[in-house]
Amino acid sequence: MDTIKITAPFDKEIVKSLKAGDNILITGSILCARDAAHKVMTEALARNEKLPFSLQNETIYYLGPSPAKPGHAIGSAGPTTSGRMDKYTPTIIEQGISAMIGKGYRSPEVIEAMKKHCVVYMVAVGGAAALISESIKKYEVLAYNDLGPEAVARLEVVDFPAIVAIDCYGNNFYEMGQKPFNTLK
Repeated sequence: MDTIKITAPFDKEIVKSLKAGDNILITGSILCARDAAHKVMTEALARNEKLPFSLQNETIYYLGPSPAKPGHAIGSAGPTTSGRMDKYTPTIIEQGISAMIGKGYRSPEVIEAMKKHCVVYMVAVGGAAALISESIKKYEVLAYNDLGPEAVARLEVVDFPAIVAIDCYGNNFYEMGQKPFNTLK
């Protein structure tokens, strides 16, 4: 299978071109945020407050990095389980994001919001945190610094590896990949 190179941030036309199972290399700028940041963002939006950054066309990587070693932009940078963000994700999707990166399954509510707002969900390989960190060239906290590694930060990445797990049409690579082996039905 060919690898697709994309530049982030990217718009909905790129999202529409990505299919479940595609191998992706991302270069450019993405955001990272975990559970605590998602909670703070959705609470602020519920109070009709403006976020201190725009989410339009952004990719959010579910990441809480470890401290950087000297000479490195970031420490270990493996994905966080995406399901932990599911209760916040439909609200975040409504803010105009193009993509999310994490690991694991997503809820039916998240998949419906993805289809409605043309958003793609990609996965990064769990257990490859040290390798993934090599693709991250810059780490800059944007907001909620008091959350420590769960703050919202901007990452500059070069050839960040990901796989499209669920495309904007709802095609789910987890289901597609398991289907040939599901002999119990």
